Amino acid sequence: MHYMFHVCKSLVSIDLSNFNTNNANTMTGMFFGCQSLESINLSSFNTSNVEEMNQMFYYCESLKSINLSNFNTENVRDMCSMFAGCKSVNSINLSNFNSKKLKYMIAMFDKVPRNCKIICDDKTICKEISSCLIY
Repeated sequence: MHYMFHVCKSLVSIDLSNFNTNNANTMTGMFFGCQSLESINLSSFNTSNVEEMNQMFYYCESLKSINLSNFNTENVRDMCSMFAGCKSVNSINLSNFNSKKLKYMIAMFDKVPRNCKIICDDKTICKEISSCLIY
């Protein structure tokens, strides 16, 4: 799934609710540079084996809302720049995120608007949120 939809500039909406991700171990750059992407459904994603989510939504400039409350992140090591450049996003739900094995999260929320509502229960990730929201 590494850079699967990389720079799909015309992609506006995608429903991956029936997508089988059971064996995925990386989602690095999966939607990297999908500048026109406004809505996405990842509700059935099985992320229990995923170790890398860095740049997953990097510069998805038109994305309004991201709900990852169903994501199992207990094995994820890298979330660097995961939401960086998502300048139109107004809500991100990370309510079940787990940073137990997380080592890298530099610029995770870089250039995410300051008024974006981020739901987060994990203290390590919550700390990164406050250090990244700049405008």
